[in-house]
Amino acid sequence: MIDVRRLHILRAVADHRTVTAAAAALFLTPSAVSQQLTALEQETGHRLVDRGAKGVRLTPAGEILLAHTNTVLAQLERAEAELSAFSSGAAGTVTIAAFATAIGQVVAPAMTRLAGTAPGIRIRVQDAEGDASMPMVLDRQVDVAIAVEYRGAPPADDPRLTHVPLYAEPFDAVLPVGHRLAGAAEVPLADLAKDPWIGQHPGNPCHDVVVMACENAGFQPLLAHSSDDFRAVVALAGADAGVALVPRSALRGTDLSGVVVRPVEGVAATRRVFAAVRRGAEEHPLIAPVLAALREEAREL
Repeated sequence: MIDVRRLHILRAVADHRTVTAAAAALFLTPSAVSQQLTALEQETGHRLVDRGAKGVRLTPAGEILLAHTNTVLAQLERAEAELSAFSSGAAGTVTIAAFATAIGQVVAPAMTRLAGTAPGIRIRVQDAEGDASMPMVLDRQVDVAIAVEYRGAPPADDPRLTHVPLYAEPFDAVLPVGHRLAGAAEVPLADLAKDPWIGQHPGNPCHDVVVMACENAGFQPLLAHSSDDFRAVVALAGADAGVALVPRSALRGTDLSGVVVRPVEGVAATRRVFAAVRRGAEEHPLIAPVLAALREEAREL
């Protein structure tokens, strides 16, 4: 009989690629993770992982078991949802990891909505970018992640997750007031190829969106300054430190006195925002109303 707890460990090792990282995510010691993997191999009668200097990778048998693990864990999430519904599920805490703009745009308004429609649901919010929040969901550290589509993100058909699209918004060009293109109605992105750029740090999903947009326009942006705070990005542009692409909603309430904001000519870079939960958890009586409230708030943007 396969111990389901060991399947959680197998998936964590597959996700994190090292025993040490998987142990940290699961709040276990590396030796405990190794012992549980060994026990799982004994239960199945197959070698499931290859341990090397660069980390751990699944064997073909491990990949087979991982595919079944995703199905089993999703079904267990559904079982928990039905049991919670059976016992009313009217009260409890749902933890959401989201980036700052999404907290202001949809999470906080959804909390207000839920206070009226589902007062027994308490929301706990953690500020986290999508590249951090997605592993947090998979590691059961949070219930819901709100993230941006980014290079390397789990795809929408990932068997471990259920994706809920929320909204999409364009990036606008932010230029110093004295920039040569400040008077243009729209800014051709290719015309900014030789400018210094202000952007997010590598790893931030918005960094990927901007770099991919520039690559599609035929150039690699010269990143002269980095900040994950869009207010800082705009302030640097206002100091004539460079140009930037900023999501439209992030410009609301920001001091724009030193810059001009122009739409990008043609197809603009777009931030596509979605919520993600562990597959099966979308039916949980606490999580389902939260997802519904997030969708409602996203529709009103």
